[in-house]
Amino acid sequence: MKSLYNIPRSSIFYQKTVKKSRFIVNIGHTPDVLSAKAFIDEIKIKYSDAAHNCWSFIAGPPTDTQVLGYSDNGEPNGTAGKPIFNVLLGSGIGEITAVVTRYYGGIKLGTGGLARAYSGIVKEALIDLKLSEKIQVLSLIGISEYSEQNVIENVLDGYNVLNLEKQFSDTVSWTVLMDIREASRAIIEITNKTSGNVLFKISE
Repeated sequence: MKSLYNIPRSSIFYQKTVKKSRFIVNIGHTPDVLSAKAFIDEIKIKYSDAAHNCWSFIAGPPTDTQVLGYSDNGEPNGTAGKPIFNVLLGSGIGEITAVVTRYYGGIKLGTGGLARAYSGIVKEALIDLKLSEKIQVLSLIGISEYSEQNVIENVLDGYNVLNLEKQFSDTVSWTVLMDIREASRAIIEITNKTSGNVLFKISE
């Protein structure tokens, strides 16, 4: 079973001025690397006149090192992308991309000042971010008699079922996508209420 984690419920916009430089944060829900890159490109186009569009993404579970990325986008090395990434990683939120746009205001912040500004504004933006819990699902496949199908579906009505498909022949073959945390309990309940006459197969 994979561990659960929070994901952004929707995109947010946040901005702040630091020593005359205008910083704009856009955070979005990006479930994979392609959607993360698409979100970054969208923000870059929107703020194409800005001095910098620095970014970081965790396009999957926050512990998956295969779906991480960040860029300073022209800022001094290590002053933007990595600080943004550190904030995202520390939040424990997955499937998230943050792009911080900077309009230079004429006052140099220095490397330390830049790192603090980029990390600080992302921290502030995350305060307003609405979250949802990522539901890990599995595919529960069952084979049952027609006479038992109403009982089975009544049981499933009490669980977090995302989809139910059925195929009919001499028996009913059904596939349900459901919350992985509830699968064992659902199997036990269906087994008890059908006297063990249902055959199950599980795939994540």
